[in-house]
Amino acid sequence: MATLIQSYEQQYSVLTADITAKISRLISCNEENRDQLSREILSNFEEANDLLEQLELESRSAGAGSRVGAYRVELLRVQDEYRAVVASHAAKYNIDNEIEDYEDWSGLADQQRMLLDNTERVERTGKTITEGYRLVLETEQIGAAVLQDLSVQRETIQRSRGRLRETDEQLNRSSRLLNSMVMRALQDRFVLSVVFVVLGGLGCLAIYFTVT
Repeated sequence: MATLIQSYEQQYSVLTADITAKISRLISCNEENRDQLSREILSNFEEANDLLEQLELESRSAGAGSRVGAYRVELLRVQDEYRAVVASHAAKYNIDNEIEDYEDWSGLADQQRMLLDNTERVERTGKTITEGYRLVLETEQIGAAVLQDLSVQRETIQRSRGRLRETDEQLNRSSRLLNSMVMRALQDRFVLSVVFVVLGGLGCLAIYFTVT
């Protein structure tokens, strides 16, 4: 694709150089050769326009930067130079056919200027669309990163909840164990109290029988 674009650009450069050379010859040629040379120049202009259209299509297909706008400006400059030469000869020799060709070409030049303006607007629109697409991609990437962060935070919260449940269960077991130990301690104290009471009663009985 790039080789084809370079080939079109080389053909365009050679063609514009040939047109410029023919315009220089047109200034000094005689009346007999001037009509044929003018037809050749007009045909070369049409061929140059076709080349620029093909170059623009290939550049868009390849997604590469295009210099078509600069080439069109250069072609318009050459056309203005040709019209100036034709107008000069028309004033000098009063050639009606040449004037008609010039007027026809003037209308074609206006169409080319309109096409150039449309091309520039299309390029600006394309750049705007590309910029908008880039912003959409950046927004999508940011959204994906945020979703990933939220997913990680959710997993962290779920793990924290799991650890909290485990801690709560351990506290419940510890509380039950502590309650059980307290109950056993109370039971032991009660048993000891009963033993002390019995021993005290037996001691009192022993003292009573000893005295009597």
